[in-house]
Amino acid sequence: MVTTASTKVRDAAQFVLEKKTENPKASLTALIDEAGMRYNLTPLDTQALTRILSDDKK
Repeated sequence: MVTTASTKVRDAAQFVLEKKTENPKASLTALIDEAGMRYNLTPLDTQALTRILSDDKK
């Protein structure tokens, strides 16, 4: 199965949001780092994920 960068970022965002819902006090930075490792994100993917999640908070 070929996974595109956008698919990985979307899946990682879903993961972070689920974990944040389970534990609202969890560090967003730590969750993004965990998602980056879990979904094998590149530094650019991680930047995109961070942007998406910070835009979501506004």
